[in-house]
Amino acid sequence: MSKSASKSKQIMIVSAVAAVAVLAGVASYTATRPASPGASGSSSVAEVSADPSAGVYADLEAYARRDASDKLALGRADAPVVLIEYADFKCGYCGKFARDTEPVLVEKYVEKGVLRIEWRNFPIFGEESENAARASWAAGRQGRFWEFHKAAYAEGAKEKGFGKERLTALAKEAGVSDLGRFAKDSDSAAAREAVGKDQEQGYALGATSTPSFLINGRPIAGAQPLETFTEAIEAAAKTAKDRP
Repeated sequence: MSKSASKSKQIMIVSAVAAVAVLAGVASYTATRPASPGASGSSSVAEVSADPSAGVYADLEAYARRDASDKLALGRADAPVVLIEYADFKCGYCGKFARDTEPVLVEKYVEKGVLRIEWRNFPIFGEESENAARASWAAGRQGRFWEFHKAAYAEGAKEKGFGKERLTALAKEAGVSDLGRFAKDSDSAAAREAVGKDQEQGYALGATSTPSFLINGRPIAGAQPLETFTEAIEAAAKTAKDRP
């Protein structure tokens, strides 16, 4: 493939992902906004095509790291489906996904070996977002990332802010044993590099809001209803099973 053709393909993929982000972001708001007085309609579900390959980009599927030593991942490294989440701890919709949807996906798919979830820190709401992202990475260094994730996304947690003392309290709640090491790791060049790498990947694929997801190369944006994720995961699992 020529250099110009490769560049054109990359632009097409980024444009497609950005378009999905805009459309799905609207769907996310529709699905999670408070019901209007007298409203009787059901929640909106973002459309997932019956064609398992529709809207899937091989370039984006390759973003999955499948690193068995990744502390910011859940599930088998060789699971047929990988869900990548780009999220910010100060994002309300990210918290909604973490509390309402992710536990169901873990029980239904991760525990059965069908799904792997890979987290990407994508802080977009300023200094506290950056601090929380580095703190989550530091908690992961002691094997407590997902416990920190749960504490930071608990109902009302983000309203308390993510200052230094608050992050230490969250680490303690998450069971991080060496708080001195946690503080050092949070402020390290390695933490900044790891978070920066995740950010660069998110921006490269065209993510403009949080949460943004890839499910085996299919972009989904926003805290969509559970059905959106289950349909996409099952379609991806079917495609993976049918591959030669």
